[in-house]
Amino acid sequence: MEELLRSPLTIRGALVAPQLGEAPRGAALLAALRDRGVEIAELSPLDFASAAETESPQGVLAIGEIPAAVPDSLVLPAVARVVVLDGVQDPGNVGTILRTSVALGASAVLAMPGTVDLWNAKVVRSAMGAGFHVPAMACSWETLDSLRARYGLVLWGADAGGTALDTLTPPARLALLVGNEGSGLSAEGQARTDVVAALPIGPQVESLNVAVATGIFLYQLRP
Repeated sequence: MEELLRSPLTIRGALVAPQLGEAPRGAALLAALRDRGVEIAELSPLDFASAAETESPQGVLAIGEIPAAVPDSLVLPAVARVVVLDGVQDPGNVGTILRTSVALGASAVLAMPGTVDLWNAKVVRSAMGAGFHVPAMACSWETLDSLRARYGLVLWGADAGGTALDTLTPPARLALLVGNEGSGLSAEGQARTDVVAALPIGPQVESLNVAVATGIFLYQLRP
């Protein structure tokens, strides 16, 4: 909730449990919501539990407006790292990738067809609010092509059969394409990659979790 309050997103309203204001952190949240002019509705513990999707809710739920950003409006700096999700379906993985992308300086996260909704509740929770601080949006392959042409984005596809990452020199503007947890990069993604890059790992392990692999790539490629 603190991340939502620190973000530029519009908050339409909030539901709170009666006990929220009893703890210092909860009282501070209530004060911050009121200072921002957010409409607050206090519910009974039973009603609040029915509204929450988690087993151990923290006592406050807020409704924020999803940004109306579209890929065509994306503005990239001279040195940029863009994460492109190619059919990544697990909300926990996508949330972790969003959080890691913000931590390691990615300029944007684009979700290609087949990827879980970036504003899915489980994605938002696992991202710990990081998705509020980076341009994150659904994208078509055609729009990605347009962005690549406009900004000179070089597309690197992450795949175990590629060239070792530590032997490659990244371009100024790079888009990192990471694939589905089970099947890897799609045919559409493979057809568009300029370079296929791999993380050198021990022979005892076939592959890494997509979120873990993305984090390592972004750390090595951070601008």
